[in-house]
Amino acid sequence: MIVDLQPLHLSNEFVTLHPLKAEDFEQLYKVACDPLIWEQHPNKNRYQKEVFQTFFEGAIKSQGAFIVFDTQTNEPIGSSRFYAHDAVNKIIEIGYTFLARDHWGTTYNKALKTLMLNHAFTFVNAVNFYIGAVNIRSQKSIVRFGAKKMGEIEMEYYGETSKLNYIYQLDKTTWLKKQQ
Repeated sequence: MIVDLQPLHLSNEFVTLHPLKAEDFEQLYKVACDPLIWEQHPNKNRYQKEVFQTFFEGAIKSQGAFIVFDTQTNEPIGSSRFYAHDAVNKIIEIGYTFLARDHWGTTYNKALKTLMLNHAFTFVNAVNFYIGAVNIRSQKSIVRFGAKKMGEIEMEYYGETSKLNYIYQLDKTTWLKKQQ
């Protein structure tokens, strides 16, 4: 089975995802330059252009990253990506997600993750999320989706230093039950 980690069209009434391209840098950086977006992330200085450039390069190299648009306004509001697809064990990771602050506490994160999870569960049985130990917002959010904390790991991000992350996993059966 050929898996498309960057389908050309994932969309719902709230968000539209397009495969991230090099020419998206400036418009995505306009969202990412807000320091408060990164305050709970392991790498708090991603709002700095040169640091974000490294993050962006990793996103492009992942071949699973998206730029996220608000469906109603067609304005960029963030990014997320699929990565580390393990075809043998039928697991993939979703992460590196960020959204503009004016889209926090709304239905946008849920809409984004729902699109990505529905797509992922067409070819995997579990999705892992690596969330920074200090990123309480994201930890609470992913638990609401039904993910369970599986452990802790020190991990390096592309071009960045190692940080403590918590590993959460959501299996297909749990996800499908929550959708009923």
